[in-house]
Amino acid sequence: MSAIIEEMLKSHNTQTIYDKKNAMKEVIQETVLCGLSRAGFFKKAAFYGGTALRIFYGLDRFSEDLDFSLLSPEADFDLCAYFPILEKEVSAYGLNIKISEKKKTKETSIQSAFLKGNTKEHLLSFYANNDISGVSANETIKIKLEIDINPPGFATFEHKYRLLPAPYEIMLYDVPSLFAGKVHAVICRAWQNRIKGRDLYDYIFYLARKSEVNQKHLHERLLQTGHITNETACSFDEIKQMLFQRFESIDFEQAKSDVAPFIRDTSVLNLWSAEFFKQITEDLIVK
Repeated sequence: MSAIIEEMLKSHNTQTIYDKKNAMKEVIQETVLCGLSRAGFFKKAAFYGGTALRIFYGLDRFSEDLDFSLLSPEADFDLCAYFPILEKEVSAYGLNIKISEKKKTKETSIQSAFLKGNTKEHLLSFYANNDISGVSANETIKIKLEIDINPPGFATFEHKYRLLPAPYEIMLYDVPSLFAGKVHAVICRAWQNRIKGRDLYDYIFYLARKSEVNQKHLHERLLQTGHITNETACSFDEIKQMLFQRFESIDFEQAKSDVAPFIRDTSVLNLWSAEFFKQITEDLIVK
């Protein structure tokens, strides 16, 4: 294992094999971000979503995916163009990760790819002197990478820097724009049979820190997905009403089951109910 990877692992609590797998994935995620930065990706794109919130703002849950948005619409953007240099960058740190495009089954503004590697191979590299029994020889690390090539307007951004695995700069959504995206997800995400309790967990995270919502960006997101018309101003009362309607429809036991594997203290889920979420939403700050 490289000395740099070893240094990155020091910041992770790895008591169980599950912890070790998550730490391994997080190191891979940050190495990918460094590689994308060095490839010039963040001249055109910004990082957002749960993993951005965890790495740069301290969210205390594991997040699997890497979500990005172009800074402005670009219909002919080609995510695949970054694959060769990205694979070269991550391999320099001893990571055997392959990247492949996810083929679309329907036309959307999202381009997707999967980063894949062998779980046992990387665990043996990262934790050579640890017991990793129980891990199948053919178990696969899978990290999804997505980018929105037709982003909604009025997002605001900031630059952040990281020092490992090498110093790099990243462009990402600022907290109000991230929160707007999360409010949109809570209201609109098509959960179908898999309710994303992770959305609700993140929603609490923002509220607990008195984060503001970028109202203009939320308005554009809701417009783009057809959940409102231009006549809807997205006032606090309108947003609150949309959230209240969603809270009334949620199966909170399913929501808890979704998020539980990604957090350490599951007792915080005991309060979850429509009434709980309605009451804390009174503290939502829309700017």
